[in-house]
Amino acid sequence: MSGAGQTLYLKIDQNSIVRERAVRLEDIAKAECTEISILRKVKQMEIYRFADGKVCVVSVLEVIEKIHGLYPSLEIVNLGAPDFVVRYEPNPEKPAAQAAKTALLCIVLFFGAAFTIMTFIQDVAVGDVFDRFYKQVMGSSPTGLTSLEVSFCIGLAAGIMIFYNHVGRKKLTDDPTPIQVEMRKYEQDVDNTYIEASSRKGKNIDVDN
Repeated sequence: MSGAGQTLYLKIDQNSIVRERAVRLEDIAKAECTEISILRKVKQMEIYRFADGKVCVVSVLEVIEKIHGLYPSLEIVNLGAPDFVVRYEPNPEKPAAQAAKTALLCIVLFFGAAFTIMTFIQDVAVGDVFDRFYKQVMGSSPTGLTSLEVSFCIGLAAGIMIFYNHVGRKKLTDDPTPIQVEMRKYEQDVDNTYIEASSRKGKNIDVDN
């Protein structure tokens, strides 16, 4: 069957992780076609096989060329990225290792943020401002902890939770948190760097290579 009169829709993510060296289309893309036999065969098609290295950049033209090798008359509509990154990770980290890394990161972030806040408060002399404000309102110098310091600490904690949109494991709204947004931007920057570097070096998997 040549695939005449049929249309195959492809949606390939810009970043995919595979566990096997043989990368099949169903591992990296979503596909749709009214002809079920074509769809099944295309999904099982091998797009790339890792020999050495664990990252490769592939052009969607390479995928289209392989599909046309089986179905020359098949119309293909790409709805995804024109170039995409495939990572080979045969042995995913165990949950215990992931939990240990997460705990270590939380500790570093906690003490790092605490140190930053303390140095900022000391640099702008927030304590002196509170003392002067208390003296102007009450007419005497504070002798210990006042409501200003307590209110400041409560407000600081509430502001951090509202800004990061998290209270424990619960989100305050359905919007993505600032950390999630920055992580997605970082992932996109990494993928774009891989794609541009591979294209300049001529190492991306394309129809002309």
